Amino acid sequence: MSFSADSSFLCHLPRVTIIGAGRVGSTLAQRIAEKNLADVVLLDIIEGMPQGLALDLMEARGIELHNRRIIGTKDYADTSGSEIVVITAGLPRKPGMSRDDLLKTNAKIVVEAAKNAIAYSPNAIFIIVTNPLDVMTYLAWQATGLPRDRIMGMAGVLDSARFETFIALELGVLPADVKAMVLGSHGDLMVPLPRYANVNGIPITELLDADTIERLVERTRNGGAEIVELMQTGGAFFAPASATSVMVESILLNQSRLLPVAAYLQGEYGLNDIMIGVPCRLGCGGIENVLELNLTDEELAALHSSAQAVRQNIDRAQEILAGVTT
Repeated sequence: MSFSADSSFLCHLPRVTIIGAGRVGSTLAQRIAEKNLADVVLLDIIEGMPQGLALDLMEARGIELHNRRIIGTKDYADTSGSEIVVITAGLPRKPGMSRDDLLKTNAKIVVEAAKNAIAYSPNAIFIIVTNPLDVMTYLAWQATGLPRDRIMGMAGVLDSARFETFIALELGVLPADVKAMVLGSHGDLMVPLPRYANVNGIPITELLDADTIERLVERTRNGGAEIVELMQTGGAFFAPASATSVMVESILLNQSRLLPVAAYLQGEYGLNDIMIGVPCRLGCGGIENVLELNLTDEELAALHSSAQAVRQNIDRAQEILAGVTT
């Protein structure tokens, strides 16, 4: 008896393209495949690297008990028909380097990647991971011309997870019992919201004093930089990949999870024409809606300050790109 595969009878399997096969991108490919969410196309400009990583991941399928296909390539044609495109490509942070220091180089990389990817997957939902996150998401939105529900940045899920981790460590409780929310830019001006943080429904304001909460807030703001300083040769990648995979899962499985992501605002929170972290529901169409929390005057002012810094960097990035193209 012999078996043959007729492509005309094969069911369509969802495809996620990851542009950038570095530590974040390759770890994300592993997360997506091992969760059995989608086939993965791992794209990078370095010849042989994405192909090697893809083969390595494929060889683990029998051990990890999934049947997802992982393709490594440097050809955007291989990404055709992707449901989701994730852009992680760009220079990583180095010790002493802020996310904004990455602006000049990464702006050109992300814009080029977004334009190439949208040409082959015009119906895809885009998730941007490259830093500085909020600015790169805005530039990718401009480059692709996508409606705002189909493009977003991964930041708030990661920052909220870091806040939850530090709360759990401080209290000695199960991390799964801790829920927190972080808004604003993915940087020093992010806006953790202690009022919305709880342990099994108990507000942390009843479990921790104000000084301890402020210390945890500051550690959250510096969470990425702390890892960069410790590692010296790179930045975080396990937690960023996990955070992105949660967003991919919510979209592909139409879970409508309420997650903080960098979204384009049109009047929400009194902000316009800006990409910044706010709570959104993510489903099969991308961003289903933006939730406007009832923020205090102080929280809203912090969010606006964060947005102002993002706007300044967007303006800088656009000037840089104009210089590159002239």
